Amino acid sequence: MAGHSQFKNIMHRKGRQDAVRSKIFSKLSKEITVAAKMGGPDINSNPRLRLAVQNAKAQSMPKDNIQRAINKSQAGDGDNYEELRYEGYGPAGVAVIVELLTDNRNRSASNVRSYFSKCGGSMGETGSVAFMFDRIGEIVYPASAGTADAMLEAAIEAGAEDVQSDESGHVVTCAFEDLGEVSKALEETLGEAETVKTVWKPQTLTPVDADKAQTMLKLIGLLEDDDDVQNVYSNFDVDEETLARLTAA
Repeated sequence: MAGHSQFKNIMHRKGRQDAVRSKIFSKLSKEITVAAKMGGPDINSNPRLRLAVQNAKAQSMPKDNIQRAINKSQAGDGDNYEELRYEGYGPAGVAVIVELLTDNRNRSASNVRSYFSKCGGSMGETGSVAFMFDRIGEIVYPASAGTADAMLEAAIEAGAEDVQSDESGHVVTCAFEDLGEVSKALEETLGEAETVKTVWKPQTLTPVDADKAQTMLKLIGLLEDDDDVQNVYSNFDVDEETLARLTAA
C-alpha cells in the first residue's frame, strides 16, 4: 500500500507477482498443505489452515486448487515440507529475513546463499538480524471496508494495536499472539479480510541510495522467484521518487 506498509519497498512487487499467478498459487498451495498436515484438514478447528485458505481466496485461487492442496496433506505419499528461516545482510548492511517451506533443506540453503552472494550480501546465523524486527500480526482490508474512523473504531474494539489507512485500503496490526482473536473479531464486524498473516516489522529502517536500492530490489526479486521462498522481509528504505523510477525501469 503506497504511503503505508512497514514493507512499502517490497510491496511494489505485488503487481509483478499478480502477473505470475501459477507461482503465487504454488506458494499458497504449499502453505495450505503444510497447515492441514500439521493441524488437520478441518478448517473450523485449524486456525492456521483457516488463514491459509482465506489468503488463497483473497488471491482468487480456485476452490478446486484449495481442496486439492488440503487433500494432498492427507495422502500418505505426500511431500514433507520443512519450515525454515534464513537471515542475512544485503548491500549497505540492510537486514533481510527469508521464510521458506521446502522439501530439500540443502537445496534451499544453497540457493538462498547464492542469491545473497550475487547481490553483494551475505547470509548470517539464525537470530543475526531477527532482533531488529518485531513479529506481529497484520490484517489487510480494502478501502471499501469502511472509513478510516470506522476502521479505527473496529480495530480498537477487536484489540488491535494500530491501523494505517489510505486510498488503497486499511492495514491493521496487532500482537503476534493476538492475531487469531483480533482477525476473528474484525471478521464479525467487517467481514473477511483480504489477508491475515504474521509478518516481520523492522524496528528501524536503513536508508539506501539509488544504486544500493537497485541491488536490493534484485536480491528481493531473486528470493521471491524461488519456489521454496514464501516471504521476504527487509528494513531498507528509499525515497518514493527513486523507488518509482527504479520499478518503472
